[in-house]
Amino acid sequence: MAQTPHAEEHQSFIKTPEQLAAVVFLAFAVPIVIIVILTQFVTGPSSDPAKSMNEDAVARRIKPVGDVVFADAQPAAAPAAPAPAAPMVAVAAPAKVDGKAVYDQACSVCHAAGIAGAPKVGDKAAWAPRIAQGKDTLYTHAIGGIRGMPAKGGNASLADAEVKAAVDVMISQAK
Repeated sequence: MAQTPHAEEHQSFIKTPEQLAAVVFLAFAVPIVIIVILTQFVTGPSSDPAKSMNEDAVARRIKPVGDVVFADAQPAAAPAAPAPAAPMVAVAAPAKVDGKAVYDQACSVCHAAGIAGAPKVGDKAAWAPRIAQGKDTLYTHAIGGIRGMPAKGGNASLADAEVKAAVDVMISQAK
């Protein structure tokens, strides 16, 4: 007896073009869905955007890592706690701020040499248009920063009164 080899034909599960389209679609869609689910699992539940955008949360995220402190500078005093209500008592006048010392410590770094377009102290031509804007504008720019000048001359520990006193010193030398 002669044996004939048995030949089985390979048959595919995909028999119609519609089935082929469905398999191709699922071959792309299933991995994408799995990736999205995994990223959601790894990153955790999404938080409420209103909570992440409140002023305290934003301030915590953008606060500076450190402060610039000059070696010869004295640390700024911590703000005093509000005093309890008491009968009217004479209050001592605030100590006079030494604008020249503040200028020497923070402002002279740029304003003595004219670094980054800073007007040199005593240069009447450079200061005239700035003085014409008024002291309040100069104070605002010195405290908040403008163009290449950082807020408070780069020394965040300065009080606004100290910055204003330094601005007054620079203005007096430009008149």
